[in-house]
Amino acid sequence: MKSFFDTSVLVASFLDGHEHYERSFAVLADADRKNACCAAHSLAELYATLTRLPGRLGMSVDQALLALDSVAERLELISLDVPEYQHAIREAASAGIVGGTIYDALLGRCALKARATRIYTWNVAHFRMLGAEIAGKVRTP
Repeated sequence: MKSFFDTSVLVASFLDGHEHYERSFAVLADADRKNACCAAHSLAELYATLTRLPGRLGMSVDQALLALDSVAERLELISLDVPEYQHAIREAASAGIVGGTIYDALLGRCALKARATRIYTWNVAHFRMLGAEIAGKVRTP
C-alpha cells in the first residue's frame, strides 16, 4: 500500500495545537519514502500555511524550512509535467471544478501518478468531488 499526504494532513502534523495533530502526526510518523508520498507543490503550501498562522501556532521561517526538510526526507515528492498539468486542469474544468478546488485536483492527479492506494486528507469533501478514481482512495488519518 502507498499513502499520499494532502497538505492539510502535513500542516496538522507539525502543529501540536492543531485539532488533528495527533492523528496526522501518527500517520506521518509511520510513513517513509517507500510507502508514502506527497505533491512537490505541497511543500510551498505547507510553507505558506505554517508561516502565516496567527499567534502561537505560527512558525518562523527557519522552523517552517525544517518542517519542509522533514517532509522531503520522509516522503517521495511527486510532480506533474506540463502536459499532465494541462490534462488535469482540463479534466477538472470538464467536471465543473472551479476556484481553489483546482489545487486539490492537481494533488489528486499527483496521487494517481504515484499509484497511491490511499489519500490522507482533512478536506474529504473536496477530494470526493474529483471522481470515483480518487474518491475511493480518500480517508482521514
